[in-house]
Amino acid sequence: MAGAHRLVAHYCACEGCFHASPVGASFLRTKRKEPGDAHNVESPLRGAAVLVLSARLGSVLVEESSPRRSRKRPGIQEQAVCRGEWDLLSEQFHAEEKTAHPVEQIKILESKGEQPIHKQLDESPISPWQLKMMLPWKQIVLLSITGCLAVCTEDVIFQGPRWRTEPSDLILPINSPDQQATIMCEAEGSPPLQYRWSLNGTLIDLRNDYRRHMSGGSLIISKLDKDQDTGLYQCTAFNTWGSILSRRASLQFAYLDQFKTQAVRNAVNVREGQGVVLLCGPPAYSGELAFAWIFNEYPFFVQQDSRRFISQETGSLYITKVEPSDVGNYTCVVNNTVTREKVLSSPTPLVLRSDGVMGEYEPKIEVHFPDSVPAAKESVVKLECFALGNPVPEISWRRTSGVPFPSKVKMKNSNAVLEIPNFQQEDAGTYECMAENRRGKNAARGRISFHAKPHWLQTMTDTALSIEESLFWECKANGKPKPSYSWLKNGEQVMGEGRVQIENGALSIAALNVSDSGMYQCVAENKHGIIYSSAQLMVLASPPSFSKSPLRALLKARSGSEVTLECRPQASPPASSLWKKGNEILQRSERITLLPNGTLKITNVTRRDAASYTCIAKNQFGSASTTGRLLITEPTRITMRPTNMEIIVGESIVLPCQIACDPALDVSFSWAFNGQLIDFQRDSDHFERVGGSISGDLMIRNIQLSHGGKYVCAIDTDVESLSTSAILVVKGPPGPPDKVSVEEITDSTAQLSWTPGRDNGSPITGYILQARTPFTVGWQAVDTVPEVVNGNMLTATVVGLNAWVEYEFRVVARNAVGLGEPSPASAKTRTEDAIPDTAPTDVGGGGGTKSELVITWEPPSAIARSRSWPVSEELQNGEGFGYIIAFRPVGTVTWTRAAISVTGVARYVFRNDTIPPFSPFDVKVGAYNNRGEGPFSSIGAVYSAEEVPSVAPKRVRARSVSAAQIEVIWEALPAVPERVLGYEVVYWEDDTKPDTVGKVRISVNYTLVNITGLKANTVYYLSVAAFNTAGPGPQSAPINTTTKKPPPDRAPLNIQWTMIGSTLTLHWDPVVAMETESKVTGYLVLLKRNRYNDISTIVTSKTTVELSLSSSDNYLIQIKATSEGGEGVGSEPIHIHKLTLQHIKQCCAPILLLCKIAWAREAPERAPSARCSSLQSSSVHCSAPSVSLSCVNPPLGLARGPAFSGRTGKDWKGLDCTELLKGPRHFF
Repeated sequence: MAGAHRLVAHYCACEGCFHASPVGASFLRTKRKEPGDAHNVESPLRGAAVLVLSARLGSVLVEESSPRRSRKRPGIQEQAVCRGEWDLLSEQFHAEEKTAHPVEQIKILESKGEQPIHKQLDESPISPWQLKMMLPWKQIVLLSITGCLAVCTEDVIFQGPRWRTEPSDLILPINSPDQQATIMCEAEGSPPLQYRWSLNGTLIDLRNDYRRHMSGGSLIISKLDKDQDTGLYQCTAFNTWGSILSRRASLQFAYLDQFKTQAVRNAVNVREGQGVVLLCGPPAYSGELAFAWIFNEYPFFVQQDSRRFISQETGSLYITKVEPSDVGNYTCVVNNTVTREKVLSSPTPLVLRSDGVMGEYEPKIEVHFPDSVPAAKESVVKLECFALGNPVPEISWRRTSGVPFPSKVKMKNSNAVLEIPNFQQEDAGTYECMAENRRGKNAARGRISFHAKPHWLQTMTDTALSIEESLFWECKANGKPKPSYSWLKNGEQVMGEGRVQIENGALSIAALNVSDSGMYQCVAENKHGIIYSSAQLMVLASPPSFSKSPLRALLKARSGSEVTLECRPQASPPASSLWKKGNEILQRSERITLLPNGTLKITNVTRRDAASYTCIAKNQFGSASTTGRLLITEPTRITMRPTNMEIIVGESIVLPCQIACDPALDVSFSWAFNGQLIDFQRDSDHFERVGGSISGDLMIRNIQLSHGGKYVCAIDTDVESLSTSAILVVKGPPGPPDKVSVEEITDSTAQLSWTPGRDNGSPITGYILQARTPFTVGWQAVDTVPEVVNGNMLTATVVGLNAWVEYEFRVVARNAVGLGEPSPASAKTRTEDAIPDTAPTDVGGGGGTKSELVITWEPPSAIARSRSWPVSEELQNGEGFGYIIAFRPVGTVTWTRAAISVTGVARYVFRNDTIPPFSPFDVKVGAYNNRGEGPFSSIGAVYSAEEVPSVAPKRVRARSVSAAQIEVIWEALPAVPERVLGYEVVYWEDDTKPDTVGKVRISVNYTLVNITGLKANTVYYLSVAAFNTAGPGPQSAPINTTTKKPPPDRAPLNIQWTMIGSTLTLHWDPVVAMETESKVTGYLVLLKRNRYNDISTIVTSKTTVELSLSSSDNYLIQIKATSEGGEGVGSEPIHIHKLTLQHIKQCCAPILLLCKIAWAREAPERAPSARCSSLQSSSVHCSAPSVSLSCVNPPLGLARGPAFSGRTGKDWKGLDCTELLKGPRHFF
């Protein structure tokens, strides 16, 4: 490789190839072979270079390259040969080391004209294919290049032009405001594309045209000129690889001139009943026109109907039969739909002649379509037909073939216009318009012919072929008439001669050479249009390369199997190949086969076949090789296979799959279920792979019915694939039965039928029938006949149903596994009606007012409800439900009956002045409906209403007990004729008694009552009355009393306690009542032990109290002030914990000593006394003037954190109680 030179072009096409483009020849960069590559490339042409020159060469960059350095050689520079001018390019290449074919100097002389290229070479023997390749339009000299002819960089893609946007037809208003047109043209390709434009086949010279310029590939025309810019435009896109032509696009200008100046057109004189045609005669125009007529003055337009028609072809107005109302001036209005310009003609007067009325005459068709109408595919075809006549003719249409019109065909303007949208081949034919009145008829015919622009059926595709191969391209198009074909190469006509043959839409080129590369276009054309299909042809020339298909460095094969080693180099033309085993060339034998495509096959391999194998490929441009080592392994065996199993839903199992294999092999396991690979991440809830490197066991958790099927364990190694399978049968509860229907129904039974569901692997053993009504909560099992429904039964009778109730039924199957899913519900079905079969219950009553008998009962319902609740429809058994009430005085025989039809009432009142008060009656209640009466209830005893007590209580007295309580007392009533059940005390706040504050009732055995919940310091009025079931009697005379002032609203404060032994001493500040509060009379101390519910109460008139406590309990203490108004607000609860009681002796004494010392130092004039109290669960706190000491977590308690803190003017922190026990010297 030393001393090699490399000629590098700007562009390249594909890796490992040399390609000469038709626009400019290019050489592609070759890669230097690096040590350790899996393949290598050699060329028989060493120590020289390749040079390609073209008459249209763009630019060539020449570089020097060597394994040791890369630098520009002196004298080597870029040369440009452009626009068909031949120049001389002379370079001298020197090899730093001598090679097999040294070339000292290369001279290529190029001159203008047709003279040949002269070459001065050394006399070294070089074969003809190394020297030159003669082409029709250029001369290419190929000399050796080390490595390969061309290798493309992998990060760049090169491509000829491809259309993105082609030009489209434009129609512009001649007086366009911006006076500019843009014809779009955009293609893609690499290297970047260039563009040129032609107008009517002539190249547009944009350099000398100030009105036209390009933006990208689009052509922009400013200052539009109708004469210069109208025509057919075509865009050409090109780059190094070739050029393509776009479709042709027309640019037209729309305009509308003014009518010739004329004040009024000549009048048209007609007789009444005569037909008339008013000509429009539009001025010069370009573009689409639309016509209308003004009658007399704007905005009164002529309305088209069966008598009047405006042709959109000529613009003329046709009136089939003139009437007096038609007399007036008519103005033609012409509208250009492109420019939106509008011009008006001069008025044409229509005058009615006075020489009589025109008689009747047969139709005369004045507007008819041509005899031959060409119509394009998918266009909208409109045929006009209108006749003059008297009476007004009727227009009809038909096809002469008799084929009816399809639904898309529309008739417009009183059938004067036939419109065919989306015109297709089948719509072509002869159409007839018929005009008819009672005087006769007339017809017009014309043929619509179908034509279509070409459209592609088959297009070309990009193709890359090796030199000397053959190309065949075929394109097919359809159109009417049938299109003709032509071929373009880089925008120029391809002639069929020699190697190039053209037949219809097919192009074939034999013995390809690099000059055949380029952009080709197949052109299909008929008189209605032209279309282009483009493709790129690359002709490749390259030495063999294994860069994309090297042999694997290590190949493994099972002993006894067949091994296939492929030799697939990239080469143009295809390379020949041979194989080596080690250093020996392989020959065909009984076990060794060498296929024509270079593939090596070895059958029944043994360990003796293990070796390194090399494939060597060669063509005229060089050679390459690739090497791989073959390793022979022992066969793999399955040592544990899964077996067929039957499983119950919800269980979990492991399917084994274990192997023994050659340790040199890589092994992978996979599982498939019913032919689908198991995704262990997605299905991790049920499937998991378990086991080691030689175990592929499958765990299936919480097995469902859907998991039943075939499981296949697949084992893949480097050299073989094995599999083993098992069938898993999953048994589960039965599937839901189906098609539950009610075959027959009565007032209490229903015969059901159903179809069975799946047994899910276990035979169905029986069925359970369930029912639901609007009155039940969910589904309920029902009784059936037979009582047990076996699994082979598909019908049963439900019994015990309620009459006149809407039911739904469903069926549940069971098998040995369990109960299955219920079936879908049956259709709702109502049972037949019947007389009520349930009697009301709890018949009773009593009370009411004088001369009343009140009877009550409970409705017949399975669910207890209030007496005002309507009786359930479930128990009414039919329509017209109601109650029958029967009653009689005790001891008599005849029943008095009454009926009520209101289902929401369960109370009846009988009034009669003859009813003695409080007399007994026999009472019974039954139900009825439209079908009859049901059973009566059992007889109950009810008393008639009694009279209220007639005497008021006497000697009523009241006193205030507290701020919220009054005590009332009275004398008991003497014997009275009426029954007395008790007393009723009524109280209110003022003697006007607008509303009663409240009332209290008490049994007749008591004559004293306490009224609570009252307002403090408030006057209350009271009265007392006796009552019975008839109500209260007369009230006593009102009395009044005033409630006490409220108790103090403040709790005892500054509560402190001292613990000595088991005695707890409490002290608090006295509570002082305000003027509006009751005076304090003493205190209540409430004591509660945690393990007991009772509360001990200590009453004292002092602010100090001693309590004896047990050290085994926790205590809760609260203190309240007492007064005449009641108990005051309680203090915050005090918690005494047993931990404090157990260890108080250990800490409290030293704390008291410290307190006394501090007291003496801070306030010697005061008595040295200190107070020790507990503030939290495990602390002792001492307070004295200017001192605050706490012992937290005594020594035998918790042992964490600082245990002692204090304050006397300086802080004491971080001290433990154990230090405190040593004496006060540690703290002063």
